[in-house]
Amino acid sequence: MLLTYLDESYTKDHYYMAALCCPDDQVVSLSRALDEVVRVAAAKYKVAAGAELHGRSIFHADDEWVGMKQLLRARIGIYDAAMQAIGGHEVSLILRGVDVRRLHARYGPTTRPHVLVLQHLMERINLHARRCAPPERVLLIADEIDGQDGYRRHLWHYRQHGTPGYRSSRLERIVDTIHFAPSHASRLIQAADLVAFLHRRRMTIRETDERAERVNAQLWGRVAGRVVHEREWTP
Repeated sequence: MLLTYLDESYTKDHYYMAALCCPDDQVVSLSRALDEVVRVAAAKYKVAAGAELHGRSIFHADDEWVGMKQLLRARIGIYDAAMQAIGGHEVSLILRGVDVRRLHARYGPTTRPHVLVLQHLMERINLHARRCAPPERVLLIADEIDGQDGYRRHLWHYRQHGTPGYRSSRLERIVDTIHFAPSHASRLIQAADLVAFLHRRRMTIRETDERAERVNAQLWGRVAGRVVHEREWTP
């Protein structure tokens, strides 16, 4: 079974989600590897042993990582170690996004990018699981968000009637419902967050400093080989 962890990253004009599909026999190993990244950081710096690996917080030295405000190189090293741990496991990454400005221009300002991107993401997760040899089942685990019951209903509706659009799917490889959990309790949701945050930065920010561009390329290079699908829809 593929335990598949979902998280989001967005700006006003762009919305992205990442899915980290992890074989069930790799989950404990990856979780422990990420625990070790934090343990090493806590031994060296002013970071709690249970600190959350949150992309934005590490990148900007916020929240539990505020004690490392002046330690940019060390924070990059922590992010890099986490991305190495992710890329070193047999995971698959699926990345979807939408141009929010174009979405609202075409379909109206009340159109919710999260609903659309999650639908597209689940379609691709289902296709990936079907193509595995042998085909896999998928359990979805997502970071807690508002409106959880609505997203569960959407999944139920898709199973009964198919997803809307030309890639209509009944998502037959996805089992049960969408399970929501607090990110601080799951290292693998945190892993999905690290991937989603960095993907959003590389897609939306043009670095003016060559060093920053090299760092982003290095970090992304740790997991690039695990990406099986990547697309931002521009309506």
